[in-house]
Amino acid sequence: MPNLKDLKNRIDSVKSTRKITSAMKMVAAAKLRRAQDAAESARAYSERMETVLRSLAGSFAGREGGPKLLAGTGADQAHLLVVFTSDRGLCGGFNGSIVREARQLIHDMKSEGKTVKLLCVGRKGSDLLKGEFGGDIVDAVTGIGGKKGIEFSEATAVSDKITEMFEAGEFDTCSIIFNKFQSAMTQIVTTSQLIPFTSEEDEDASADKDGAGGELKAAYEFEPEESEILEVLLPKNLGVQVFQAMLESSASEHGARMTAMDNATRNAGDMIDKLTLTYNRSRQAAITSELIEIISGAEAL
Repeated sequence: MPNLKDLKNRIDSVKSTRKITSAMKMVAAAKLRRAQDAAESARAYSERMETVLRSLAGSFAGREGGPKLLAGTGADQAHLLVVFTSDRGLCGGFNGSIVREARQLIHDMKSEGKTVKLLCVGRKGSDLLKGEFGGDIVDAVTGIGGKKGIEFSEATAVSDKITEMFEAGEFDTCSIIFNKFQSAMTQIVTTSQLIPFTSEEDEDASADKDGAGGELKAAYEFEPEESEILEVLLPKNLGVQVFQAMLESSASEHGARMTAMDNATRNAGDMIDKLTLTYNRSRQAAITSELIEIISGAEAL
């Protein structure tokens, strides 16, 4: 059993740790509010952008000579995965869930004989994946957000990198993996395909034509032509979706860190209580032992 001095030092050490985790929780909570507002505000814009592109892509379906970002290369052999993680740790299972999903996708694709390339946004993603897939990582982007928060220019830098690789023929399909913010305790790992452009609602297109399946689609006439509009909007949409993924990932990171630090603070409090109880018992036992020795010595005299 440790002596009283060791127990006292341990209690002081845990108290210092609790102060740190409590401060980190408060900082994460303050950052979470701003990040959550930014992510939720941007959702309406990104969803509306996708709706417009879905309408344009639907009217352009079946025609030849479409934009490459819409039609793709015609192949499905080379895949680029853009993995969004954080630069720092101490955020619970935030990074682990993303890396597990990325590993599973990579193994599935490689088992089908496909080529996989990785673009890591965040230091933790490259650190956790380079041991197994170091040769597949083409680049790692770090320092996103900084003190001023995430800016659209940072998203366009990543989307420009993706576009350059696509135009150079380095991949056929590009998907992003990120945590979508739902609450401070819940983040949903989401995989979304960016290139070629697709939508989750494409499968429900036929239902829109039926009275039982949904409302009838309105007919639109576009000026200029759909192909010209798509040539402009598709690259912009790429930047918007990357920006949205960054905002969602940032809000999820702060939520996960706040929850993790709250749990750490509670656990530190429980440990302090247990150590204090052990300290008091040991101190009481030491005092009792000393009293017995004094009484025994007095009786011997």
